[in-house]
Amino acid sequence: MKKNIIYIVLLLVLGAVAFVPGVKEFIFPVAKIEEAVHIDNADYNIELKGINTTSTNLKNLKGKKMVFLNFWGTWCKPCREEWKSIQNLYDAKKDKVDFVLIAMMDKEEEVRKFLQEHQYTAPVYIAESPISENLLPKVFPTTFLLDKNGRILLKETASKDWNTAESKTFIDQMAQQ
Repeated sequence: MKKNIIYIVLLLVLGAVAFVPGVKEFIFPVAKIEEAVHIDNADYNIELKGINTTSTNLKNLKGKKMVFLNFWGTWCKPCREEWKSIQNLYDAKKDKVDFVLIAMMDKEEEVRKFLQEHQYTAPVYIAESPISENLLPKVFPTTFLLDKNGRILLKETASKDWNTAESKTFIDQMAQQ
């Protein structure tokens, strides 16, 4: 008898979650993209010297596509370890995402040497103007995935395998919005 009551209560809860508007969000709160943290226009104002691409300002990319913004350094072992997966993601999604990989606390010659040794082609820059506190990394690597309007869709503060089906599916889904 006690077992049947538990099953009935469970079915009622599942039914409410499935069919009563608002119950699912109340029980399982999920941040909506509209409520996500935004990067201000001032935060986008970073002069970028292109290492293997043309120089630009980050603000020139806002409003066009999503931005994969990665802060890294040749001196950072986890940064170097995630590079192959970033290159693979770049090769697969460069039509949907602008890639901006900013080498931090690095010499230009070292960055060029690293890219040439590994034959990496994802766009790498060195910041030539201050980076706002909202973006300035506290650890390396730090990666942001920003939508075209400056909303932070993802922030990763550790090395990650970016060449996964989950990462590619997430980008495809966000690109449709």
